[in-house]
Amino acid sequence: MFAYRMKHTAYLLLGCNLGDCLNNLLVARHKISRQVGDIITYSAIYRSAAWGKTDQPDFYNQVVKVTTSREPLDVLSEIQKIETDMGRSRIEKWGTRIIDIDLLFWNDLILNESELKIPHPGIPERRFTLVPLAELEPGMKHPVSNKTMIQLLQECKDPLWVERL
Repeated sequence: MFAYRMKHTAYLLLGCNLGDCLNNLLVARHKISRQVGDIITYSAIYRSAAWGKTDQPDFYNQVVKVTTSREPLDVLSEIQKIETDMGRSRIEKWGTRIIDIDLLFWNDLILNESELKIPHPGIPERRFTLVPLAELEPGMKHPVSNKTMIQLLQECKDPLWVERL
């Protein structure tokens, strides 16, 4: 008898503004595919001004779509291990980082726990997140607002620039 484990679809945002950012994103994708699940597709890489704490180098960001049989808190734990393994230290909120991996969406789940909120609450306010999401899934609906990624991007008030590499 085979044990069937349900496959979930998750979207992760990768970000970096320290070191060799393009290589760091590549290494993070490789680790995600080994430790989290199969990467189905990923966006282009985008460069943007730092958000939140603006007196730091530009960020490089990318969204990856993953299928996994793991549960959300397991994935959160794994992506935090990947960040730590790659040298991330959590010293300053919105500070510089060698890698940052955020769990954006999990199927159409709405989760509001202290350790994990899905969908990620910052999505509608962050152009650097919405641009690659809209590239990958323009018609996908946000499970809370019921707006598509394109609609959220059009309504986004974030004035910071985002450019495709």
